[in-house]
Amino acid sequence: MPASRSPSPERVSAMPIVDIHTHVYTPFYMSHLRQRDTIPYVRSYPPNAELRLVILPGEDDPSTPSTSHGRPIGPDYYDIAAKISFMDKHGIDISVLSLANPWLDVSLVSPTDVAAMAIKCNDELNDWCELYPGRLYAFGTLPMSGSAEEIVAEVKRLKGLKWMRGVICGSIGMGKGLDDLRLEPVWQALQEAEMTLFLHPHYGIGKELYGPRNDEYGHVLNLAISFPIETTIAVSRMVLSGVFDRWQKLSILMAHSGGALPFLAGRLESCILHDSHLKKTGKLENRRDIWDILKTNILLDAVIYSEAGLKAAVHTSGAERVMFGTDHPFFPPLEGDESQEWLSVTMNSMAIQNSLETDVARNGVLGGNAVRHLKLYQQN
Repeated sequence: MPASRSPSPERVSAMPIVDIHTHVYTPFYMSHLRQRDTIPYVRSYPPNAELRLVILPGEDDPSTPSTSHGRPIGPDYYDIAAKISFMDKHGIDISVLSLANPWLDVSLVSPTDVAAMAIKCNDELNDWCELYPGRLYAFGTLPMSGSAEEIVAEVKRLKGLKWMRGVICGSIGMGKGLDDLRLEPVWQALQEAEMTLFLHPHYGIGKELYGPRNDEYGHVLNLAISFPIETTIAVSRMVLSGVFDRWQKLSILMAHSGGALPFLAGRLESCILHDSHLKKTGKLENRRDIWDILKTNILLDAVIYSEAGLKAAVHTSGAERVMFGTDHPFFPPLEGDESQEWLSVTMNSMAIQNSLETDVARNGVLGGNAVRHLKLYQQN
């Protein structure tokens, strides 16, 4: 690594460095995962006593042994002291915590239990933030397998919790995607509460596309390609169904720098304008184009690991709408001692340092944008 490049986020002013993409499992959620015997779950595989986290669809499939036991899980996933240690090691002043996938989606929790589980998980997150005031904030999790009324009620409750600054949600929403009309009162509640929804992938786009040799490739195709495409499709469905036309102040933070959307936005817009069915059904009238939505409703994290990807994100949404993230505790070093810096952090940090032209832009992405958009330092 060239000596002139700082491996950790490099401070260019007094503005704090803020990590807006950083996950945890709360004690209650961990207890629930340990009790399950279907995905998602946490268990060991004797004779090895090491705990493994198995959360992705089909991840326990014996036909793909390279991924069939998930990944090792240690304190970085569930110990808030480990989170603070990680922050200190990498020069991160503030983290906005979010429950790691699969949250409280329909695949995990029955509708009769989910509202109470959301309250418990979110209260634990808020309590953790209270232990480190000013260093930790959080995105709450929503009872997505429940009713729209229960989801709205939790949005309103979260608005009153001191350290909550938004919510996290997967791409399937209440089970039918984010263009589901049942979500209309949820969009309304989020807009009125001025709370950002952090949209994160989990389900991918179908293993049949990975081919018969997928087991040779570990998790790479799923995490590197399928996850970003999943997010891209989810937001494209919101655009096509008019969600952003009806809720023009709705704020969506897209994980992984918006997936492929920054690169494909022009193609999406062109296909919309050339579609005869959309024209015949009147859906081309009084609509906002994708460029307006990207610069008004969409926030992007900077978890893209390259200058080329970050430049695309900045070009489409503007540098003032992009925010630093680490995706901790996923993507740890494969080997080395605990003092080792995480490559997943340094790659994102170097992309910010080398692709943005001014200290003002770098400072904004590293922390200033998060302070402004998520209203950090303000009381709920």
